[in-house]
Amino acid sequence: MTSSAIPLQHSSRQVWGAVLAMSLCAFALVASEFLPVSLLTPLATDLSLTEGQAGQAISISGFFAVVTSLLLSTLTQGIDRKPVLLATTALMLVSGALVAFAPNYPTLMLGRAVLGIAIGGYWSMSTAVMVRIAPEALVPKAIAVMQGGTALATVIAAPVGSYLGGLIGWRGAFFCVVPLAAIALIWQAFTLPAMPGERGTASATASLRLLLDSKVALGMAAVAFLFMGQFTLFTYLRPFLETVTQVDVPTLSLLLLIIGVAGLVGTMMVGSLVGRHLFRVLPGIPLLMAVIAFAVISTGSWVVPTAVLLGGWGLIATCAPVGWFTWLARMLPEDAEAGGGLMVAVIQLAITVGATLGGVLYDGVGYQATFIASGMMLLVATALTMRLGRHR
Repeated sequence: MTSSAIPLQHSSRQVWGAVLAMSLCAFALVASEFLPVSLLTPLATDLSLTEGQAGQAISISGFFAVVTSLLLSTLTQGIDRKPVLLATTALMLVSGALVAFAPNYPTLMLGRAVLGIAIGGYWSMSTAVMVRIAPEALVPKAIAVMQGGTALATVIAAPVGSYLGGLIGWRGAFFCVVPLAAIALIWQAFTLPAMPGERGTASATASLRLLLDSKVALGMAAVAFLFMGQFTLFTYLRPFLETVTQVDVPTLSLLLLIIGVAGLVGTMMVGSLVGRHLFRVLPGIPLLMAVIAFAVISTGSWVVPTAVLLGGWGLIATCAPVGWFTWLARMLPEDAEAGGGLMVAVIQLAITVGATLGGVLYDGVGYQATFIASGMMLLVATALTMRLGRHR
């Protein structure tokens, strides 16, 4: 489905109100998706699971996000995009309640599956919505503002999730997402314009057909290895810090805060860089992350070097979505919705594979194998991105 611009007669204030509302929703989605990272140990203990099994709470949401992102355009063609976005936000609210009150592992996984539907639906449309509600010259800025919600979630969700987990339990921490989702739902209902859907242009394979373009296929392969590498390591950061670095909960929260603050700074800085030097920024991200992944293996027993390296990880990793969604908007300006669906499918599948592989390696071999696998995948992402830059 193409996403041609619609003539919105809205003031700048109304447009940016809608963008900020979507940024809040992005914040809540990312906080929901990755809260298990900061709450993995107490969640696993309470439900009598291994860390690897608990990590599959991220994998299952990724799986359902993949399926949803590929099918949503077909299932909702002809339907106004505003109510579709509101429905995905409402599903996030339902998911938060299910997880918070989950009496067992299957219910936990059901709640996370519902979240996956929300993630896949929302993110697959987000870039197309930015193209439709913001003036063309401001689309990169609108994307960066929306992704600012993602970065802010990395600042707040991990350390606050860890802190709240010790204060009110992991269930209470998960329930805190529910009121955030409710606020985002109401705000979007009042600020998003009507965005009529189009009929007759979508199909179940519309997104996949984009892979027939070799440049798109190469870019998506680079994205896949980047996010696989990132979440092979990041998903199991808490047990690593607790067992190898041997930090207590307050120090753990501080380290997660360092990662998050660095990520917010990175997102604020990268907006202007990707506009001028996109194909220098894109390969630099996985290359530096790979260096950090290998280095942490050697320094993991010491708190200060580990904190510095993880701060660098946060600074760099959160730049990836801004860079790649900017690439997507440039590469597929007339197929933003189909391209967005494909991008989300690739990212979520990569997160699923990364979290699953990381769990298997962490439980079966140890953290060293997990981090080495992460670094190797990030190096592959670097090579693919450099090749993409040469063929742009």
